[in-house]
Amino acid sequence: MVDRDDGMNVTAWRGRGLARLVGVLALAAAVGGCGGDGPGERSPQSSARPVPEPVATADPAVRLQEYPVPGGSHPHDVAPARDGTVWYTAQASGRLGRLDPKTGRTSEVPLGDGSAPHGVIVGPDGAPWITDGGLNAIVRVDPGSGAVRRFPLPADRPAVSLNTASFDRHGVLWFTGQGGVYGSVDPRSGRLRVLDAPGGPGPYGITTTPGGAVYYASLAGSHIARIDPATAEATRLDPPTPGQGARRVWSDSKGRLWVSEWNAGRLGSYDPATRRWREWRLPGRSPQPYAVYVDDRDQVWLSDFGANALVRFDPATERFTSFPLPTAGAGVRQLLGRPGELWGAESGTDRLVVLRTTS
Repeated sequence: MVDRDDGMNVTAWRGRGLARLVGVLALAAAVGGCGGDGPGERSPQSSARPVPEPVATADPAVRLQEYPVPGGSHPHDVAPARDGTVWYTAQASGRLGRLDPKTGRTSEVPLGDGSAPHGVIVGPDGAPWITDGGLNAIVRVDPGSGAVRRFPLPADRPAVSLNTASFDRHGVLWFTGQGGVYGSVDPRSGRLRVLDAPGGPGPYGITTTPGGAVYYASLAGSHIARIDPATAEATRLDPPTPGQGARRVWSDSKGRLWVSEWNAGRLGSYDPATRRWREWRLPGRSPQPYAVYVDDRDQVWLSDFGANALVRFDPATERFTSFPLPTAGAGVRQLLGRPGELWGAESGTDRLVVLRTTS
């Protein structure tokens, strides 16, 4: 089963949108025309909320905590910022949000009429960079002023369903589009390239290894691909299980790739040094691994839709540990972290969730 929510259900979400309409009207003078720069505007939804209490887990060294964000946001991706706050994409309302975990306060910046932001990462410049499927553009938001800058895709590349991004070692941003493309933006020159993916539709998650190679996962194509940043050529690599639905991919400190295999209910691993694949089925009756992330200790983390849980995999012992989420139907679609913290976006409950470890 392939989840087609990303970009597919946005129209329905917009039907809720009186609150969003107010934000968009207020945006007109702030952002300017497509491709331009403009000051962002703080959302009228900005507010402080009581900081929720952490929830104990079966592991005494691990605690879960959920933070509400404005209703109707349907947050998709998260990115911890350098100052301790956390960015998130409010996909259904066309905004970039920011949570302060110390106070529970959230603030949001409208990204433009028609925006449906999917991914967000923090770049080498400390700013959040967004892949916006609604705008069909890469977007940068200044973390201080809220100014919004767009890098629109060419007119002959409409509606590519922009998905996720990763910076290479030279500061170039690489991105994926489920419509069958991958590409790059050089923030220094503004040059943007869009290329056809060798496996057609499906490019989704993307990662950069410590050695500088860039890899993406193709959900519809059920493979991963290696991008050579020097030539921009992509080489397809097929996991051993056909039709496994490689959704997201992440590199560990050794350059091994870890893949969430959505259709197969498995965690995949590929070692470029040996060209060897391995796969492990997640625990439970009907696992659906969506997101994958590798922390600073090389522990592999996944979100499991089937179990409504975050799952840890220890490569040394090859054992899974499941941490059920406090709220049903969380729908965590992406994971990202910093030392001692694993963050996710609960698209189904309008919350962000953090798993904190003390050892």
